[in-house]
Amino acid sequence: MTPAQRLALWLGASCVVGAASAGAAAAPPDGCLQPAPAAVAAMQRQARLAAYYDHKLALVGDRVYEWQGSGAPRLVLQGARHVSVGKAFGYAIDGGNRALQWPLDGGAVTPLLEQVALISAGESGLLAIRCDGSLWERGVSAGPWRQSADSAVHAWVGDSADYYIDAKGGLHARGLAHRGQYGDGRLAAAPGWTRVSDEALQVVAHTGHALYLRRDGAVLGTGGNRFGPLGSHGHGDKASSWGVVFDGATAVATGSRHTAALTADGRVWLWGAAEGLRPLPTRLLAVEIAAGLDSTLAIDAQGAVWEWRVGERPSAPVPMPAKP
Repeated sequence: MTPAQRLALWLGASCVVGAASAGAAAAPPDGCLQPAPAAVAAMQRQARLAAYYDHKLALVGDRVYEWQGSGAPRLVLQGARHVSVGKAFGYAIDGGNRALQWPLDGGAVTPLLEQVALISAGESGLLAIRCDGSLWERGVSAGPWRQSADSAVHAWVGDSADYYIDAKGGLHARGLAHRGQYGDGRLAAAPGWTRVSDEALQVVAHTGHALYLRRDGAVLGTGGNRFGPLGSHGHGDKASSWGVVFDGATAVATGSRHTAALTADGRVWLWGAAEGLRPLPTRLLAVEIAAGLDSTLAIDAQGAVWEWRVGERPSAPVPMPAKP
């Protein structure tokens, strides 16, 4: 499925949040009827899979499922277009372009922010791209939202550094730099956002490392690389500059120790940890990928969700319950 087809599907999704969790009210009319070009680009990167270490979310149709480790998925809500997950909360965007949140240990689904095209969660808090294309942020301990940048098409909250891509493809970073997370050679944090690269389409990050998808299909990585999520680039310790680790990708995902890439033919490629330093393909054909603590997630062309551990191979789809 192309990004344009994916966007059309999401824009036509139901705008009703289900009653799977108390406190999830019906959504208002679509809040992004005339999104800015940056917001349209952000919607094309909306995710149906999300992982934060052992916490995982999957969006099947418009239904959001949550599970931890090897546990069974549970239905959390309906009417969603995008998912993200952090340490303690799950997040989704509904048909009215509201960002929603709920506790991962169970609890009510509550509205968080209006007019949202994309949201990312992680160690430091939340980043949200609004319908006007602006980037907003909020700390991990609630508090008010504040604008962080004028325009963004993608954003990612990592474990030690955060990233966003502006409308011209400029990649910006902030946060810790001691493991080379900025990719510009520095090992000391800079105040605020720092532009660190160009020609970026998508960015992902995890425990001290980051990767981005360049417009020509190359995947570049920087940061900590003790276990190989950057392949051989800086392996054994860290890389302090961006280096090409894969070519010909359409999407990239990274976990704490390994990385996955998707190619135009639907093939899922893996490297890092028990997968080894050289990218190798799996037999699974997919349209979307994610990576967590020690597993890879994928959605195939039929909409089935797959998960398999690092060093193993996909064997069967994850069964999703029809009811809460």
